[in-house]
Amino acid sequence: MIIAIASGKGGTGKTTIATNLALVAPAAQYLDCDVEEPNGHLFLKPEIKERYDATMPIPKIDEELCTHCGQCAEACEFNALAVIGEKVMVFSELCHGCGACTFICPEKAISETNKIVGRLEIGKAQTVSEEKLIFGHGISNIGNPLSPPIIKKVKKLVNKECFTILDAPPGTSCPMVQTLMGCDYCLFVTEPTPFGLNDLELAVGVARQLEIPCGILINRADSGDDQIQKYCQREAIPILMEIPFDRDLAFAYSNGEAAVINSESLRKDFKDLHKKIVAGVNK
Repeated sequence: MIIAIASGKGGTGKTTIATNLALVAPAAQYLDCDVEEPNGHLFLKPEIKERYDATMPIPKIDEELCTHCGQCAEACEFNALAVIGEKVMVFSELCHGCGACTFICPEKAISETNKIVGRLEIGKAQTVSEEKLIFGHGISNIGNPLSPPIIKKVKKLVNKECFTILDAPPGTSCPMVQTLMGCDYCLFVTEPTPFGLNDLELAVGVARQLEIPCGILINRADSGDDQIQKYCQREAIPILMEIPFDRDLAFAYSNGEAAVINSESLRKDFKDLHKKIVAGVNK
């Protein structure tokens, strides 16, 4: 079972929810797909066992075979190739690694070489029941403009026998979409503010385009109005959990700890959340 924890905007508490849920869910796996700024490890404190480079393919031109016909540049949707006179220029920062240029070249003058865009780290953390939580995250290189290729590498770590939690990047752009693709369920974390509602509507739209069932968790639920509840009622989206301002949760967060470790009431709440998510997938 693959679950994405996502949000339409940053700062809603998405990683807080994802890490606390991972620590109480049985047979769990936590994968941080927010590769531009992963921070789940700060709360889970895993012991890293493996590290390796994350790469993506970029075109390599054989000038002896190339006839400079320009078909590769025409096929590239991202303008990563340009034929200038007797030279084919490759702009690797624009390349998405789709392989269209390699496929279309009539002279087979284009091969692929791997470019290092980040790294993956894999390890294990300890849950509240002293079981081992499988941990993994991706880290994008500074200056790398594309995170989806790294997210794809992270998702290859998914163990289908586990309750896998994907901590998605915030927003509704390509990184978030890449994370949600192939998931069984998505839990959107939001807050009761006008910005929270606006971005939640966008995020739910993405999930519906991908045909992924979803539920809502309202964080800081006692700080705003009831517009989120009214929206969920209109759209028939279940609200799985509401978290008011909680001193234990805030204190644990400020100390880089997961609140479920020391709070029995929050531990029970997150166990109930796990059951509701499983029920939502089965339904």
